[in-house]
Amino acid sequence: MQLEHIIQEPTKLNEGKTPLLLLLHGYGSNEEDLFSFAPELPESFFIISAKAPIEMQPYGNAWYHISIDPDGVKSSDNEGAKVARDMIATFIDEAVKEYDLDPYNVTLLGFSQGTILSYAVALTYPEKVKNVIGLSGYINEDIIDLKSNPSYTHLNIYNSHGTVDQVIPLEAAQKTPGYLEKLGISSSLSTFPVGHGVHPTNFYEFKEWLLAL
Repeated sequence: MQLEHIIQEPTKLNEGKTPLLLLLHGYGSNEEDLFSFAPELPESFFIISAKAPIEMQPYGNAWYHISIDPDGVKSSDNEGAKVARDMIATFIDEAVKEYDLDPYNVTLLGFSQGTILSYAVALTYPEKVKNVIGLSGYINEDIIDLKSNPSYTHLNIYNSHGTVDQVIPLEAAQKTPGYLEKLGISSSLSTFPVGHGVHPTNFYEFKEWLLAL
């Protein structure tokens, strides 16, 4: 399998094949970050936390490069992001096969850069994904290849953001529901009084959302 990862097997028996919950961390972090959620997540899921392939110095990993010009303007390596998007899509297939999981019940849970890629994977490869939990991210249209005859109505998407996020402005996340609405996906944005992070109430809200599906 092309991505390093850690796993938590389900502790609750499933009637059919086991659903997959794939965790995708943010820029400069690693697979241990979101995996701290694992013990509190629904017990029926096979949880995989993947490690981004680009090593950063002095520590941490990234899915694709981000650069800042002399004027402080931030830009993303969109071509690199597309490579990461496709790598994650392939990894989903590999994980489903390796661990004998349900290919029709795959949930992506991303934070920041991991969220941006979760949206990109789900909208470029909708046949591979059922649910997306997007924390502190936004839609990057430049790394999404929409299908000519898309079928997105099966997708369930949860979005949340901090009201004082200084890394990714709230305004960027506020565009997400409208973009998804045009694709026939009903979605709203939950906001919490935090910066670039996950408020405890935020965690319990998306957990309940996931359990209710």
